[in-house]
Amino acid sequence: MDPECSRLLPALCAVLADPRQPVADDTCLEKLLDWFTTVTEAGSSLLLLQENPCLVELLFHVLKSQDLSSRILSFSLRLAGIFAAQEDCFQYLQGELLPMLFGEAGPLGGAAWTAPAVRSGWIQGLRTLAQHPSALRLLAACGAVDTIFSLQGDSSLFVASAAGQLLVHILDLAMRGPAEGRCSPQACDWPACAQKIVCHIEDSLCSIATPQVTQALNVLTTVFGHCHGLWTQGLWVRLSPLVARLLEKDPVPASHSLVDLLLSVARSSVPSSDRGLWETLAQTLSHLSPTQAGPLALGILKLQDCPQALRTQAFGVLLQPLACVLEAAAQAPGPPGLLGGAAGDPMTVDTLLCSKSACVGLLCCALAHLGLLQPLPQRPSPWPQAPLLGAAVTVLRLCSGSAAPTSDVGGRLCAILVGCGRVQRAALDFLGALSQGAGPQESVTQVFSVLLEYLMSPESSSMVLKKAFQATLRWLLSSPKTPGCCDLDPRTQLFLRELLPVLQKRLCSPCWEVRDSGLEFLTQMTRHWGGQAGFRQALLASEVPELTKQLLQDPESYVRASAVTATGQLSSWGLLAAPASPERPGAQQKSLLVELLHVLCADSEGFPRRAVMQVFTEWLRDGHADVAEDPERFVARVLQAASRDPDWEVRAQGLELALVFLGQLLGPRGSHCPCAVALPETAPPGALAQALPEAAPPGTLAQALPEAAPPGTLAQALQVLCRVQLFEFAFRALFDCDRPVAQKSCDLLLFLRAKAALCGSPQEAGDSPNVASVEATLQRWQAGEQGQPLGYLEPGAVMAVLRSIDLEGLRDTLAESSDHVEKSPQSLLQDMLAAVGVLGENEADCY
Repeated sequence: MDPECSRLLPALCAVLADPRQPVADDTCLEKLLDWFTTVTEAGSSLLLLQENPCLVELLFHVLKSQDLSSRILSFSLRLAGIFAAQEDCFQYLQGELLPMLFGEAGPLGGAAWTAPAVRSGWIQGLRTLAQHPSALRLLAACGAVDTIFSLQGDSSLFVASAAGQLLVHILDLAMRGPAEGRCSPQACDWPACAQKIVCHIEDSLCSIATPQVTQALNVLTTVFGHCHGLWTQGLWVRLSPLVARLLEKDPVPASHSLVDLLLSVARSSVPSSDRGLWETLAQTLSHLSPTQAGPLALGILKLQDCPQALRTQAFGVLLQPLACVLEAAAQAPGPPGLLGGAAGDPMTVDTLLCSKSACVGLLCCALAHLGLLQPLPQRPSPWPQAPLLGAAVTVLRLCSGSAAPTSDVGGRLCAILVGCGRVQRAALDFLGALSQGAGPQESVTQVFSVLLEYLMSPESSSMVLKKAFQATLRWLLSSPKTPGCCDLDPRTQLFLRELLPVLQKRLCSPCWEVRDSGLEFLTQMTRHWGGQAGFRQALLASEVPELTKQLLQDPESYVRASAVTATGQLSSWGLLAAPASPERPGAQQKSLLVELLHVLCADSEGFPRRAVMQVFTEWLRDGHADVAEDPERFVARVLQAASRDPDWEVRAQGLELALVFLGQLLGPRGSHCPCAVALPETAPPGALAQALPEAAPPGTLAQALPEAAPPGTLAQALQVLCRVQLFEFAFRALFDCDRPVAQKSCDLLLFLRAKAALCGSPQEAGDSPNVASVEATLQRWQAGEQGQPLGYLEPGAVMAVLRSIDLEGLRDTLAESSDHVEKSPQSLLQDMLAAVGVLGENEADCY
């Protein structure tokens, strides 16, 4: 431990032990525990206590004090657990302290026990110290296991959950010795502590109280999920008859926890030694209700090794709700087992018709489970693609009211589901997932028909429309190409001609979410199909491009941002508007560049401005026609606007654009790309003070100038970069208060310096007044006076500045967290003492 921390510890322990002192908040106590954990992991806990006796005195004082806060009491219990995790220190504290802290004489038998924080601290303390066999003897001596049993039903869910996890940890610790390498140890061989826990689990499984059954099942789920000793196989042999007996009860108690347990056991090593598990799973599928059986069926189908008969049964459970829907909505009787042999189960039909909530819940779960199963390699084969498409379409038509079932069950289903947005969204998600598989022509035609119906319907909510757009996009992009033709197939082109008027209508919707979804759909279609002749022809024949451009003026900022992205994509493919007149070729797209620059400079919201910067970066990277006309002027205008933007993401994207421009002039950068934008953080104060040279007379930077002349290409490139004021932007960004911007600027300048070193050095600038001016300006910027611009820079001066700044050191500094100094243990102790006035005014490191 740091000597200064040792010096501060006695005062801090005195503060913690004094109930009259206002102790720091829970965050400080948590940080203090983290620090003690780090110290004990790195060295001896016993030596720590011997060198700092105030810590043991604090723990003894906690036992004697009657009016300490529950926070300090909980903290002390956890602290004792940290120290006692090492066996020699456990023996040092074992005599009197630990039995009193964790036994009846301590908080367990006092009024403080009513506070959940104290009960939680007691559990966490025991969990931490239970790392060696000696801890088991303490647990037995102070009756801790019985207390843990009772805490499983605690009113605090956090305490109850922690108690169950502690039982698992104790059981695992107890079984590490005698049963470590034995597959099925006899019950008489198990340690007494393990026997007690297992007997308690057996009693709970036989209980008529569902909460107790749930507790036992949850403990066993954790055991088989986290303990991997061979003894777990013997445990399952012992307890599986009691688990199977739960299926004889009606209804099955704690069904959700039972499903979790069976799947946890199935994923463990137990199936290799107990084939009876598969029979138990099959029985469970048969006994649970359709809603309860769905998660179990999905879990079974995800298993790598599972008997085929069980997989078939599980798949049938997932298919039954949709099979019932297909049978109920059929205009005429169809063949039995429409979905791979799954027929409508009477229990499933009853669930669908008993209430709207039950029907909606069962259908949504079935659709979600099948959607998750569809892309998995272990999904059932053959996969009933066509029936599933028919079922999804039928569900959507029942919800929209367009289905006309003739059966009584179908009519009741239609009455329940009509207008149900939750089922509509689930069915559209599932329909989109099915686009990954092929289907017969008739089924695909029905899919496009129902999607168009939903996109056109005035009853579709904004969320349903968003899902419909997403499903439509997935089906369009999965459409097969016509053999021997690179264009869209005739069926897709026909659908597009019907779809674009609908999209046009949705772009004029009074609901901004609908307009936004339409723009996102248009952007994705254009990105994938911008070069397809059929798509181009259909789009240019519609009013969609012009409406998209008008939405740049939308009152909602999200819509404006989506319109910026959409128009950027359209313009990249030459699809923004009808061809311009011969007298003014390209006038339409030039006006878009002007409009987007206006958005960048004038829009009051950040989202549209960020979108503009992303579009401009893509245009520059892809060689957009308007950019290629005069890239220097384009980059200069964009960087000038981005450098003044108050949004850190716009400034960071401006540096990304600058990096693209730099790569085009000097060649691409290496594979390492440190320019990803992170969440905004405040750059550490003074981070640049160490990177920039100290204040010096003008002309000092000139001493760092090179002697060799550069190749002409490097000099020309630097001249271009100077003319677009890229360095003005990058150097100013080094001082940005948002860390990602400063990091991006640092990476850009390092890339430039590395490229310059490869290409050759620029010419020596000597004692240029330009260098002296740059030096003076940087010193003022370092001091926070960033009003004065750098002005035009000479290439030699730029390289002199780059060599004078410790960019590598700056990058390392920026990589540190903003509170790396204040996070030190010494700082934490000083702050906690200063909060109660123990330290003088200047001794604290408050932040």
